[in-house]
Amino acid sequence: MRSKVLKSCLALAIALAASMGGVEFAHAQAAKGPSGLPLPRFVTLKSKRVNLRIGPGTDYAVSWMYLKSGLPVEIIQEYDNWRRIRDADGTEGWVNQSLLSGQRAAIAAPWMKTKGKGIYVNLRREAQPSASIIAKLEPGVMLTIGECNGDWCRAESDGASGWVAQSEIWGAYPGEAFK
Repeated sequence: MRSKVLKSCLALAIALAASMGGVEFAHAQAAKGPSGLPLPRFVTLKSKRVNLRIGPGTDYAVSWMYLKSGLPVEIIQEYDNWRRIRDADGTEGWVNQSLLSGQRAAIAAPWMKTKGKGIYVNLRREAQPSASIIAKLEPGVMLTIGECNGDWCRAESDGASGWVAQSEIWGAYPGEAFK
């Protein structure tokens, strides 16, 4: 009897934990920060030199310096005029909100950078898997994003513009649509 109860409790705990993961993600997408904007959300770096700090204020040490404007980052927390961000490599820290822009950008499959040669993200003429390929993008290439429909994003890189599968970029959430 005792083992049946323990097995039932264990099965219930596993099921509850699995369902909480989905609830947590859905809740995270719907949460709003003190600014009234959704958390988490993607933005870009506005300045060519952005200090990433270990805490929300200029009294905190600089842990990293970004040297490229337009780089996509994810805001995961807000405190006063400071935003805790995460980059495509998973590095986290605090940046003043004045150094961030609402412009959207993405990185082509950064998780594939170490997979070797011959791996590309296709930029297509239309938002369809059968559409002709305009450009083959290496993992890690930056793209500017104009809009996403939940499956595809209109993107531009080095003068080439077209559509890229939303699942192959870091800079837009799965299913996220915006113009």
